[in-house]
Amino acid sequence: MKIIKGFLAIAILVASFSAQTQEKRAFPDIDSLNALRAFIEVYERIKKEYVQAIDDQTLLDHAIQGMLAELDPHSAYLKPKDLSQLRDSASGSFGGIGIEMDIVDGLIHVISPIDDSPADIAGIQTRDIITAINGKEVRDITLQNAAELLRGAVGEELTLSILREESGHANKLLVTLERAIIRFTSVRHEMLPNGVGYLRISQFQNRTSVDLIKAITKLQSGSLINGLILDLRNNPGGILSAAISVADAFLSDGLVVSTRGRDNSLDSKYEATEETILNDKPIVVLINGGSASAAEIVAGALQDHNRAVLVGTPSFGKGSVQTILPLQNDYALKLTTARYFTPKGRSIQAKGISPTFFVPKGKETTIPDTRIREADLPKHLKNSSTTEMTEATETEWFKNDNQLLYAYNLIRSMQILKR
Repeated sequence: MKIIKGFLAIAILVASFSAQTQEKRAFPDIDSLNALRAFIEVYERIKKEYVQAIDDQTLLDHAIQGMLAELDPHSAYLKPKDLSQLRDSASGSFGGIGIEMDIVDGLIHVISPIDDSPADIAGIQTRDIITAINGKEVRDITLQNAAELLRGAVGEELTLSILREESGHANKLLVTLERAIIRFTSVRHEMLPNGVGYLRISQFQNRTSVDLIKAITKLQSGSLINGLILDLRNNPGGILSAAISVADAFLSDGLVVSTRGRDNSLDSKYEATEETILNDKPIVVLINGGSASAAEIVAGALQDHNRAVLVGTPSFGKGSVQTILPLQNDYALKLTTARYFTPKGRSIQAKGISPTFFVPKGKETTIPDTRIREADLPKHLKNSSTTEMTEATETEWFKNDNQLLYAYNLIRSMQILKR
C-alpha cells in the first residue's frame, strides 16, 4: 500500500532528524524506530482486517487523539470546528449548556457552571460527574467528544445523568435542560453596604481587564469605596494575559506569575507595572473548588504579595499551560507546554491555592437576639434620623452566602481598625 510506505518513510526521516538534533546521539533511537514500525503494522492490520472499512483520515485522527489523551487531560487535537469553538469561548459567546469541564479517568467532571447558563439554572454544581447524555453512558471519553455531545442546536432538549457526592454519599440525579447561546459579561459589580465594593469575574476573556477598570470606575463614581471583595468562585479560568492584567491592576510592582517548561529557553516571567488601582484599600478574594487556572493565578499573585486576603475553600489546582500550535488545513494542537508558578515559586498544579481563611459553602447563620431593647418598650421615643441601609436590608445580601458574609465582615473589621 502506497500510503503505508509513505508513512514509514516519513517516520524514519523524522526519527533520524530528531536523533541528529541531539548532541549525545550519533545514531537514530532504535526504540523509537521499533515503536514507529509497530504503529505502521497496527495501522495496516486495521485497514485490512477490521470488521468494517475505515478511511485513512479517520484512522489517523483516532491515532493522534489517542496519543494525546495519554499525556494529560488538557492536551488535545483540535479540528477546525473545535478551534472555532475555542475562539468563541474566548470572545464570550457560544452555544451549549454552559459548563466548564474536565475529563478525569474518562469521565466528565464539572469544574463550574457558567453564570446564568442553562446548566447553572438547572442546578448543576462544581464536582458533579456527568455519567450519561440522553441516556447514553459516557465513559473513556475525550474532552473534544464531550464538547461535541453537549453542544448542539439552540433550544434542543438535553437530559444528563449526574453523580453528585453529598454528605459522604453518591447520589444519582437526572437533569433536563435546553441548549442556548451562552452570552455573558465576565465582570459584574455591585456596591454593598458601608462602601464595600463587590466584583464578580466569571471567566477571563479578552476584555476582562478593561471591563474590570470600568466596573471599579463606576463604583467609585457612585460613592467612596472602603474595600473590595473580588469573587473568583467557580471561575474556570480563561486567557492568561487577561489574568495577568487583572492581577497587575492591583499590584504596583513585582512578579505576577512565571511559567516553566521542559525547555528553559521558553520559561517566562510576567511582572506587574507601576500603575495600580485601589492601592490603599483592603481586598478580599473569594475562591472555591471551581476556581481554576487563570483564577488561581490572580488569587496566588495577590496572596503572595500580601495584597489580598483569600476566603473560601481550596481552588481546583489546574496549574498547567496549554499552547495552541497551528497545523495544516485549519487543524491545531493544544499541547501542555509548561507549569504555572506563583510569585513565591509555588506550583499550582494538582495543589491549588489554599485560602487564608477556610470558610465552607453554606447559608449564613446567626444566633437570634431575644433580649428586649429600647425599641421594644411601649411609647418609646422614635429616632428621626435616616440611614442608607437598614439592618434587614443589609442582611439580604448575605442570607444565602456564608462565604460572602465572612468576606464582608472581614472588610468591615479592616475598616474599623484603620480608623
